[in-house]
Amino acid sequence: MVSSTRQTERRRATRASSAGRSNKRARVKAGTPTFPVHPAGYDPKAADARKAKETK
Repeated sequence: MVSSTRQTERRRATRASSAGRSNKRARVKAGTPTFPVHPAGYDPKAADARKAKETK
């Protein structure tokens, strides 16, 4: 026999996970939109610029 508290908590968790499931899936698939790391006009000599790869 399960305690009523445990049973209620389990029911709440189940209800919460199923509520808005399609919206949750859509948000996960949408993800973060891409954005330019170094936009046009960015100074490559700036302090935070990416270092050029050295070739040997």
